[in-house]
This record gives sequence, C-alpha cells and structure tokens, in this order.
Amino acid sequence: MQHLITGGAGFIGSHLARLLVERGENVVVLDNLSTGRFENIRPLVGRPNFTYLIADLADEAITNRAIEQADTIFHLAAAVGVQLIVDDPVRTIETNIEGAARVLRLAARWGKRVLVTSTSEVYGKGVAVPFREDDDVLYGPTSRSRWSYAFSKAVDEFLALAYHQTQGLPAVVVRLFNTVGPGQVGHYGMVVPRFIDQALAGGPITVFGDGEQSRCFCHVQDIVPALAQLAQTPAAWGQVVNLGSTEEISVRQLAERIADKINPSCEIRSIPYDQAYKPGFEDMRRRVPSLEKAERLIGYRARHGLDQILDDMIAWQQEHRAHPEER
Repeated sequence: MQHLITGGAGFIGSHLARLLVERGENVVVLDNLSTGRFENIRPLVGRPNFTYLIADLADEAITNRAIEQADTIFHLAAAVGVQLIVDDPVRTIETNIEGAARVLRLAARWGKRVLVTSTSEVYGKGVAVPFREDDDVLYGPTSRSRWSYAFSKAVDEFLALAYHQTQGLPAVVVRLFNTVGPGQVGHYGMVVPRFIDQALAGGPITVFGDGEQSRCFCHVQDIVPALAQLAQTPAAWGQVVNLGSTEEISVRQLAERIADKINPSCEIRSIPYDQAYKPGFEDMRRRVPSLEKAERLIGYRARHGLDQILDDMIAWQQEHRAHPEER
C-alpha cells in the first residue's frame, strides 16, 4: 500500500506518517511547510518506505502525480488554529476550499480512496450536546471572520460527499475534536501547548474569555490509528464520522490542572476575547462529540485520559525547551 498524506508535516499528519511507516506501509508526505514543520518528519527521512515532497497543492502536476501513485489519500492540509483564522481569513478560506477541491477532483479522476479531515467547528453554535454527525448547524454572521474556518471545512465536507454520491468516490469525512499530544506547538492558538509553555515559563497562564467554555481533548495516539482504519472501511465511505474524547473540562479547569502539575503558584489570568483576538469574537461554549458512529464502524474508543495526555505533553515540552532547535 502507498499512502499520500497532504499536510503530513503537520502535527497530526506527522504522527499518522510515523504510524504507517512503522507498519511497513509506503508513505508520501506532501506539505508546503506553511504551518507544518520539517522537524516533525525529520525522524522518518532516510527510511526506505518514506518520501516527502515540499510542495503546494496548487502545483497541479506534482499533486496529480502523487495522487495517481497513491492507493489512499489522507487530506490533512488546511489552515488551522484560531489565531491564524482570525488574522488571515483569506488564507483560511482559499487554503481549505481550493486544496480540498483539487485533491478530491484528482482522487476522483484516478479512483482513489480519500479521507478528509474536518473539524468540530463545523457544528458552529450548536447546543444539542453531544454533537451528532447529522445534527443541524448554526454559524455566526459572515461579517465575523472567526466563522470562516467552519464554513470552509463544511464546504470541504459537501464536496467529499458529493463526489461519493455522484461519482462513487470512496471518501470518508472525519470531524476531529481537539486533538492534542506530544509535538503540538502553540504558535497558532492551540490552547494546551500554550498553557504548558506559559506554566513552564513561570506564568501567567492566560485564559481567554470567562474560562467556562468546555472542550474534550483527545490524544493524537488515539486518533491516528482510527484515521488509518476508517480510510480502509467501506462502510465508512460516504459518511461523516466524529473522532475525539468525551472527557469534558472547562478551559479554566484545564489551566488549573496544568498549573498544579507544573507550578501550583502560577497565576491564571483572564483576558477578554476582544483583547485576545478582535472585537466581536465569538466562541463555542461546549464541544462534546457523540462517538457512537465511530464505535459502530471501527470499535473506536479513546484510551488516553486527560491526565495522561497532559503528562505526555508536559514531558515533551520540558525536553524540547532544553533543545529549542528541535521544536
């Protein structure tokens, strides 16, 4: 089997690449390194079953050839992170929609299996917790760029499902809920590595908003095997599937737990959304997935609890603070 991972130098993509390479599969990573980092895939360089292409999906010739030669495409390339989305909405919209459209069109041309990663953001302001894949969605106004990411990923989903329905493309959409773990960095607003970095630096830990917004954090080592399995599961093709954890915690409680593990005297400081991002910023209050479909399709279950996740991430960030060139 040969697998193509777009965005494979990113956090999740590089973990997926390592999993598949260690299984003896052939892996090609295609990444323009706009948000991905070469350091993520450096340990794989030189392995006989690993190849990387530093290129953009907009390069039709390179993308077409990579897809033609692959058996399965994992499309992870995207503009991600709240900070990036707020700062550069044009890049968010164009990267997500144009990239997915190109990958799906070429995958349909060559009849390849495709897994498209989407996001819990697609549920928007939904309040029917836990979120189920067939729930209605509710977004804020288009005048608030914060929702451009959710809109753009929803379009990706529509495209993938339309190709499946009209051309029989074996495609599955996976909505990820706050995937975290060793190797994730806080450059684009990722909350757990940001909190850990702040605590390791002596604080303060800065919580945006009132801190009562809640999330469910899932270890990347629970996610990547499920991605690999879903891509090879015919019953999942043409489906949208949630992946994540159901262990819910408020952002303030998360900050307190991280402080307790690193520096109990660390100050936790609240910052209004208008100061952290832009005036009028809106956030989702709760994000809890229903995992019934994933369990039914592949027997999925998140095996890492939040404390183990935090311990793994703290250990990684402590090690790499001493070697910043590896981050």
